[in-house]
Amino acid sequence: MLRRKFNLKISISFLLITVLSIPAFAQGWDVPEAQKSKNSNVVFDAGATKEGESVFTKNCVSCHGNPGKGNFMKTLTPPPPDLAGDKTHNLTDGELFYILNTGRGVMPSFKNILSETDRWKAIAFIRSFHKGYVQVVSKTDPEKSKLVKINVSFDEKSNKVTVDVKANEKTGVVALKETEVSLFAKRRFGNLQIEKSGRTDANGVISFNFPKELPGDKEGNVELIVKISNEAYGEVESQSKMKLGIPTDVPSLTKERSMFNVMKKAPWWILITYFSGISIVIGFFIYMLLNLKKLFDLGKK
Repeated sequence: MLRRKFNLKISISFLLITVLSIPAFAQGWDVPEAQKSKNSNVVFDAGATKEGESVFTKNCVSCHGNPGKGNFMKTLTPPPPDLAGDKTHNLTDGELFYILNTGRGVMPSFKNILSETDRWKAIAFIRSFHKGYVQVVSKTDPEKSKLVKINVSFDEKSNKVTVDVKANEKTGVVALKETEVSLFAKRRFGNLQIEKSGRTDANGVISFNFPKELPGDKEGNVELIVKISNEAYGEVESQSKMKLGIPTDVPSLTKERSMFNVMKKAPWWILITYFSGISIVIGFFIYMLLNLKKLFDLGKK
């Protein structure tokens, strides 16, 4: 009896969570007003559209399907929209860019997956399905990103990585305040984000708490990747190697036998299983051929 009541409570709780979560998933995107008017420096010409199709196919088509084909993933809740539809057509370029950057639910944030240029090119491809669309190109000079200088330092006492972002303008050095900064440590199978992204202070500076137990190479060096996003200067990335990890002698993937190695360096049990399977299949075919020959010989007699 108690078990039935317990199961009933779980079922009711799950039902309430599901019902209450539907409006949250179904509601529209809350895009800040400042982001809605954002435009691209990338001109949506035939070249950008073609490259955007490649980006879209690799990253978006699995859920959204091919624009205009209606083959989006209908099993998702809520189902992703067909990006050739009116709902997408009525969004500004800035809103589409914000959605790509932010992500929600099962849709990931592509800000740290795709470059700013690739994100705009994906939007160029989407816009090619919207009749009457006229692009408004951003007046921001894309060359301004070359003026940005990112300085990274590490304090052993506090175990903090400090990022200082400045721009070398003709009028002098400008501190890029309120600039979004993301810090990553390069790992073997991808980049590990260090804390959440944050914004620089009035001096263009931000600090991140670095993990004390993070392995480095033999000397303890860790490759750091800093990505910044500024309204006036665009997105800039810098890489540096610093001695702030635990010295670790990690063998290369091709040095020892492992699941991820080439066939010659695969684990023995995989090789034995593989060749045993092939031997059994070949032996079975030989057995069948011998029996067919016996039947053929009997037929002659």
